[in-house]
Amino acid sequence: MIPAADAERALAEVKARREQAVTGGLLPGWYWPALGALMLVFVASIESKTQWIIIAGSVFYAAALGALLTVILGRARLQVRNNLLGLRGGLTIAAFTLTLVAIGVGLGFLLDAQGLRWPATIACVPVALGLTFGGPVLMQHLRRMMISRPMGGEL
Repeated sequence: MIPAADAERALAEVKARREQAVTGGLLPGWYWPALGALMLVFVASIESKTQWIIIAGSVFYAAALGALLTVILGRARLQVRNNLLGLRGGLTIAAFTLTLVAIGVGLGFLLDAQGLRWPATIACVPVALGLTFGGPVLMQHLRRMMISRPMGGEL
């Protein structure tokens, strides 16, 4: 039989490693403003309606996004398992994404209907800000959700 003190220490070690794994698998805070800035540059280049700016902006966007993802994947020591994230985590990510899409598309159509120049670029600003400030909050929320899940649980 294992002494209670040894079992408690082992469980504390498992919990500490789980928290380390959850924290290590999340996106860093700088990812969100970088993604928002890239989106703004891409949308503005498309909305310029100038062929060489569209080409340059698209190439820049693709290259910069590829580099951003390469850095993220290169730094990732591990990947969070889907069952740790759970259905609630997936729905939280979907709600965050759909909210930003609805804000951007809705505002873009509204600004276009008002006859403003560069409506999509202007509408992308609150989306970029939502990513910049909401992304880290989303990551913290997901981290708390994953850590609060029962060990080995499938909730």
